[in-house]
Amino acid sequence: MIFDSHTHTKFSADSKMTATDAIARAKSLNIGIVFTEHFDHDLKGFQFNPADYMNEYKNFRGDKVRLGVEVGLTENAREVNKNFLAQAEFDQVIGSIHILDGEDIFIKEFFDGKDKFSVYTNYFKVMAREAAVNDFDVLGHIDYICRAATYDDKSIAYDVFKNEIDNVLKTITGRQKVLELNTRRLADSRVLDELKPVYAAYKKFGGKYVTIGSDAHRVEVVGNYFKDALRFIDELGLTLVNFKNRKINFSND
Repeated sequence: MIFDSHTHTKFSADSKMTATDAIARAKSLNIGIVFTEHFDHDLKGFQFNPADYMNEYKNFRGDKVRLGVEVGLTENAREVNKNFLAQAEFDQVIGSIHILDGEDIFIKEFFDGKDKFSVYTNYFKVMAREAAVNDFDVLGHIDYICRAATYDDKSIAYDVFKNEIDNVLKTITGRQKVLELNTRRLADSRVLDELKPVYAAYKKFGGKYVTIGSDAHRVEVVGNYFKDALRFIDELGLTLVNFKNRKINFSND
């Protein structure tokens, strides 16, 4: 079964989607779903109690519904994240960069007065640094920086940032972590062309597996653009996987 491996419900501060609605939507699409609630130590309000989460959602958990988390990767959060993950038996842990130099990069004002090359270079350097030392299973949305960027060209052009991106990819393949293909930006048909050399490099460095996730915070987004994502993965010769009990499962298991 194909899984939407990146979704957020009410345990995430920026989502009001209910678990029952998300599960119903996934069922209608004949896919499984993984809830990956936000735990970002450095973002005010983006924390939750893992025991409460597991207790409230335990009856949903099964072959088609998994309980995971998305942790924000910062130097300041390393020990906090470690302690948090020890408190519950998650199915999947996504590690993501949402913060640079103590600032939320989803806020457009973050980019004011900053040139793109410096910001994006720092983004990938921090990503490689934190991916080398944190506990996670899947590196989330490598292109997250593009979402709120105010530059005319928002892309993570591989030819421009090759060295920095390669360092990220070498780090995660060296640690046998999985790269996510996040479908949030795929409404723009140019994005897959932008990402193709990144995922080709991931494969070149030994990467084999990919998860796909809609990053849904609203029910209608669950499973968005999965046909495009699956075609992209197939063309690159990568293998779609999901996680259960923090172990890789193949999508047809």
